[in-house]
Amino acid sequence: MNTYLRIGVVGIPGKWSTETLADSVEQETGYRLVIDMSEVWLDLETNSLFYKDIDLCQLDALIIKKISAVYSPNTLDRLELLRIAESQGVKIFSRPERIMRLIDRLSCTVSLRSAGLPMPETIVTENIDEAVASVQAFSSAVFKPLYSTKARGMCVIEGDQPVATIEKQIRQFQVDNPMMYIQKKINLPGQDLGLVFLGGEYLGAYARVNQTGAWNTTINSGGKYAGHSASDEIIEIAEQAQDLFGMDFTTVDIAETDGGPIVFEVSAFGGFQGALDGIGINAAQLYSRYVIELCQDE
Repeated sequence: MNTYLRIGVVGIPGKWSTETLADSVEQETGYRLVIDMSEVWLDLETNSLFYKDIDLCQLDALIIKKISAVYSPNTLDRLELLRIAESQGVKIFSRPERIMRLIDRLSCTVSLRSAGLPMPETIVTENIDEAVASVQAFSSAVFKPLYSTKARGMCVIEGDQPVATIEKQIRQFQVDNPMMYIQKKINLPGQDLGLVFLGGEYLGAYARVNQTGAWNTTINSGGKYAGHSASDEIIEIAEQAQDLFGMDFTTVDIAETDGGPIVFEVSAFGGFQGALDGIGINAAQLYSRYVIELCQDE
């Protein structure tokens, strides 16, 4: 046991993935600290970052499992706070600036497309007329908030409706989403895939299988995890995608289509549950040991 290391877990107290990771860190080090970012405060005069009465700048490392329950620009502000601890020598997994590039869906998409990776046809606009034209061109379009997880806030707008109806639905979406991210709805084969990486190394793949007939396969919509043997082509695409962001632990979401594999996104935090239920991998334990090894190398 590495009893001299003090490693905190940034997450949501009481949530399974956060508590599981904290348990694994405690088992390896004897130290347990779950940090709720809503109770963290920064003193810029002294460059000190506190969680309650604990100076986070005195820890050896922080593992960011979850920064907030839902993604929003406030999530980016929380990550900025953690950069102070990093500037004071605390090792952070994954680094805040790298997570920031994935919290914003548009930032992630621009990086993936700039690297030439295959993605669904996508239009990003604030213009209502362009959005209407996109829905009609796509026949069926998925509107996605720039900050969301597990399909929260997403909606499907069909192109075979009267223009006035399409425009009304678009305006309803735009109330909370001025910049509209519009993606052609892909007919998935009943599942999509999550490919898991730790330190850039491929661990395995799981499938999210549609159980309810919903348009998406997320667990929130009734999807279930299952094992999957990914092809060499899909593994290579996923490796290229995650390599763009340098995450310590992440999952790449990919779907197999008639036109070949497409990448949906690279996760800012990765999924422990999918790795456990779909692959049988205790990602929390592996991640803890990975962090400890890197801390010891210092």
